[in-house]
Amino acid sequence: MRGAVITGHGGPEVVAVVDDLPIPQPQSGEVRLKMKAAALNRLDLWVRLGWPGLNLPMPHIICADGAGVVDALGAGVTAFAVGDRVCIDPTIVEPDSPALMTGLENQSRIHILGESVTGVASEYAVLPVRNLMKMPDHVSYEEAASVGLVYLTAWHSLMTRGGLRAGESVLIVGAGGGVNSASIQIAKLAGAIVYVVGSNAEKCQKATELGADVTINREIIPNWSKEMYKMTNRQGVDVVIDNVGTSTFNDSIRALRIGGRMLVVGNTSGPFVELDLRQVFARQISIIGSTMGPHQDYVKVMNLVFNGTLKPVIGAVYPLNQAKEAQATLAEFEVFGKVVLMIDG
Repeated sequence: MRGAVITGHGGPEVVAVVDDLPIPQPQSGEVRLKMKAAALNRLDLWVRLGWPGLNLPMPHIICADGAGVVDALGAGVTAFAVGDRVCIDPTIVEPDSPALMTGLENQSRIHILGESVTGVASEYAVLPVRNLMKMPDHVSYEEAASVGLVYLTAWHSLMTRGGLRAGESVLIVGAGGGVNSASIQIAKLAGAIVYVVGSNAEKCQKATELGADVTINREIIPNWSKEMYKMTNRQGVDVVIDNVGTSTFNDSIRALRIGGRMLVVGNTSGPFVELDLRQVFARQISIIGSTMGPHQDYVKVMNLVFNGTLKPVIGAVYPLNQAKEAQATLAEFEVFGKVVLMIDG
């Protein structure tokens, strides 16, 4: 079986496409897919580099997100049939997790496909039934694959954790990444006033096309938190969503109104910040962490994609054998939207 893997931790040189992987067999309650498309996330770059405590058997198949066709069924599976077109919820939950009864199973010990467990950038993949959802014929495999992690993260942070309401104002720090492009659409769908900080004019323009009401080009206005303060009549915004971390966190805090909500969903520039706590308690700021989301949120966002309300943003598509080039494109922030690998053919 062919698959895109890392052979160890390190630079781009550890990314390879191999053809001698064993074809997985579905067990009870599992389904095997013939994969058609898989999508990269920045998570793939972090996994490639590795971190203390991440002990993966090598080679390790990459990618959390994907879509394909049901190829074989494990014992007891009745919800799917061979030939069904399906997309994949990338959050793996232990089958005996008590959190499965709460509807917030992401607030437990979870695995993410391609991170601590095998990913889906391979000709075949085996998944638990709960991780699959049938998809309509009019949605392409690359579209469905591009939604998973980023739209789930954006929806859960803004709507479930953040409680975003119509008429509120939202600042999205960054324009081009998958979570950011999803957040623009979701915030606009919720009826919010959407501000976006982009790294250049092109990305600001694309953010506007997705629904952003106001964009700030940080090439021209590097002190964007001060500019936000001016734009909001010295009030600040209700909500900031930040997945950048070290380099933007304090500016994001300063851009909030008194009583505002800071949604932390990642740390692409680094995980450590020095924070003036007076900015938090004196201004009554809520800092809300959020990662992934429960399956019910995945179903919500996928149905909104299926009916055309949300539109996946795909920046680049590569064949499977160019997985190394696809990672390089992602690492260099060269595209607006998702980077997708086409697997079949």
